[in-house]
Amino acid sequence: MKISVEIKLLITFCVCVTFNLNAQTSNINFPDDFFGNYTGILDIHNTKGIIKYPMEFQLQPSDSLGHYQYTLIYGDGDNKQVRPYTLKAINKDNGTYIIDENNGIILDEKVIENRMYTIFEVGGTLLTTFITFEENQMIFEIVVIKVANKNSSGGTSEEIPEVFSYPITTVQRAILTKEK
Repeated sequence: MKISVEIKLLITFCVCVTFNLNAQTSNINFPDDFFGNYTGILDIHNTKGIIKYPMEFQLQPSDSLGHYQYTLIYGDGDNKQVRPYTLKAINKDNGTYIIDENNGIILDEKVIENRMYTIFEVGGTLLTTFITFEENQMIFEIVVIKVANKNSSGGTSEEIPEVFSYPITTVQRAILTKEK
């Protein structure tokens, strides 16, 4: 099979773009590049509609090497909830961290470039958290499912395995702006 010149040029272009994107993102120094205070509105989408809450996220260095102040703040006034956690580097080179809620609860955290991933289960509810840092903002997302509500399909043969899917009950999303 002979490959046309146009296809070869397209492949070369795609490879160059991929290498360029990888080179750009490899210069990220997490978490140092993203220290700051971020504020905005958290939208909670569920069966009742959309609920909005003021939200803050603070990521700051601490006095301990490899430990960082990681604070979530929901609401304001009398309804303000401050959750002071500690982000701890386990292996920065491969993006392994933990979030210590400072109450005996520890959550595994994976960091890839500018994005943090956490999955945890509490009381039969599975929560998947994504935090994406951008130049002057961060995107905070939590997807919530009830484990007991899983649906099953497939499983009719060796070629078609049984597959479970989980209806999403709630999505929390905020675009928070970094304070100057």
